[in-house]
Amino acid sequence: MPRHLVSGLKYLTVMELKKLDFSTQEIGEILEMDRTTVSHFIHGRNLSSNSIDVARVILDLTPQDSFKMIYSLCQNEKLTFTILKYCSNNPKIRIKDSCIGCGVCVEICAMDALKLVDLNSSVDLDSCCGCLLCTDFCPTNSIEILEADGGK
Repeated sequence: MPRHLVSGLKYLTVMELKKLDFSTQEIGEILEMDRTTVSHFIHGRNLSSNSIDVARVILDLTPQDSFKMIYSLCQNEKLTFTILKYCSNNPKIRIKDSCIGCGVCVEICAMDALKLVDLNSSVDLDSCCGCLLCTDFCPTNSIEILEADGGK
């Protein structure tokens, strides 16, 4: 069953990438899939509608829960990041001046989007998948949500 759900998540990602005018070859490279499978997804072949429906439910969960669910299904940080980047409304974050540089957010970030720089946390927005786990664990509430953008 998990493989079918991952296929549903990949299908939704393929469709979002297609909307952004990525070629079949580019989509295959991004998702590490062969072009034939990408083509099948684009043309709606070889995929269960139930898998797609469940994948949509997973993406509609809170950002933290979507991240945890997708990662638990695929056990691949890069694939998890790619799916979230293109299929969800990724909130962008900023670190407020109240940051004490404790490093808790750095440790919890599965995407390595947070680093300690000059005793303060710094975020690489290009690496952030928007899971917001860092906001849950920040002891000083120094991580601020700026906006949401993305595929949905």
